Amino acid sequence: MSEEVVLLDVSDGIATVTLNRPQARNALSREVLRTLPRILQECDERDDARVVIITGADPAFCAGLDLKELGSDDRRGERMAEPPTDPQGPLPPIGKPVIGAVNGAAITGGFELALNCDFLVASDRARFADTHTRVGIQPGWGLTVLLREAVGIRRARELSTTGNFLDAATALTWGLVNHVVAHDELLPFCRQLAADIGSNDPAGVSRILATYREGSMVTDHEAWSIEAGVAREWMVSGHGSAAEVAQRREGVMARGRGQVR
Repeated sequence: MSEEVVLLDVSDGIATVTLNRPQARNALSREVLRTLPRILQECDERDDARVVIITGADPAFCAGLDLKELGSDDRRGERMAEPPTDPQGPLPPIGKPVIGAVNGAAITGGFELALNCDFLVASDRARFADTHTRVGIQPGWGLTVLLREAVGIRRARELSTTGNFLDAATALTWGLVNHVVAHDELLPFCRQLAADIGSNDPAGVSRILATYREGSMVTDHEAWSIEAGVAREWMVSGHGSAAEVAQRREGVMARGRGQVR
């Protein structure tokens, strides 16, 4: 029986999705590209999973498209998977937060996969590179949109035109990742963040993520209007009532006191 190319573990309300082709540096084969969206959709539908973590089997996060598989195909002019129809690229649009736990190299399509997560935590072994121009292809999973959102247009242009690697420490300084942690602490750290998210109102988390995504597709002026409309609809629907907020306020304050250093 062949080894599963994408692994799923669900525990304590957290779904951990692991790209499992370590011998190929977790390159995106056709099988991975078919399996990963299906597993993400399953996570979205499961009541026992509130947050999703995506990572890779060591030593890499994801080396991008499997160029060996692509090069051995007589139809090499064709893509290995159907072109993405959703702006979110390789990941299906789901309502649950997706944390990218970048444990090693994230290159080209693997870099795009990371950028499509809601936010990133990097191991101190992580490295990032956009090598589209070195390989001679063009990005199609949102890199030119998401990378400039993360690091700014000038740094994004530098990364894409040079193809140079970015180490974890610089990725943190540039705002590409939220945190850099020791390699062995990567998944425990991400699981703690996931637990923090999971302790909040699931509907509220899902709606605010959707608002961020909707706002990123339009102008700033339109994004303000979207947020205002969502707030009105949320109150009318019965969410966020005064009684509900009052009930939760003490817990929020106690948690805040506990996090003050």
